[in-house]
Amino acid sequence: MDTFLEVCRCRNYTRAAENLNITQPAVTQHIQYLQNYYGARLFVYHNKQLTLTREGELLRSAALTMRHDEEKLKRDMLDLKTGKRSIRFGATLTIGEYLLPERLADYMKNHPATDVHMVVEDTKSLLLRLNQGELDFAVVEGYFHKSEYDYILWSHEPYICVRGPGYALPEGPLHLGDLFSHDLILRNDGSGTRDVLVKALEGMNHHLSDFRHITEISDLFVIKELVKGGCGITFLYRKAVERELADGSMVQVELADFQVSHEFTFLWRKDSVFEEEFRQVFKELSGK
Repeated sequence: MDTFLEVCRCRNYTRAAENLNITQPAVTQHIQYLQNYYGARLFVYHNKQLTLTREGELLRSAALTMRHDEEKLKRDMLDLKTGKRSIRFGATLTIGEYLLPERLADYMKNHPATDVHMVVEDTKSLLLRLNQGELDFAVVEGYFHKSEYDYILWSHEPYICVRGPGYALPEGPLHLGDLFSHDLILRNDGSGTRDVLVKALEGMNHHLSDFRHITEISDLFVIKELVKGGCGITFLYRKAVERELADGSMVQVELADFQVSHEFTFLWRKDSVFEEEFRQVFKELSGK
């Protein structure tokens, strides 16, 4: 199964063999064994590219869940030996910094004997960790393949444009196009916050390059400080700037043609045997 998943990732037998430190004939033998066992072709070559069949896609999804559950089971077995309980999960930046802390504090007070391990990364990195079994579940703001995960909607969050109080913009009702002559400060490529803006712009036949100048910053705190300092505008979830909007250090830019909200989602590997446990954690963390 590990060989199969590595071939799925690389789409190349030779590279998979190198990464696994085994021979290419061994990789071929493993794949042939699985094909014989399941009675189905798992890979085909299409335009000289190794491609998964529908049966291969089904096995890949199931195998990822199996690996995830096996890694969690090993951790749970160790917890039993030590008399502990633990949860390991991830959250994207906005969620990890502005949505979860208060909820997590309540959870930890209610479960003082539970070890909590939380990582804050972009959606892509969290899904990879989830697939590898390093995380039990994740709370994300980015896009994901819904066919591969079971998920629960946490909330719909408004996504807005903000500026510093001294940043000059035209008077009167504004449209998105009015902002293209200004500097845009945004998260780095791969972040859920950025992906929402990219897709919203695409839906309006626009692109990030339409803005006069782009500044990419990985740290949300730095982005907000630059915007407050008048270095440009940015697009963020309202949840991330509630305090600044309240104290006046940031101002929402009202746009007549840009009303966007996006889902915050609690998710785990599809068909996991630990589904009920994850659903219970969701209830306690979300209060729903």
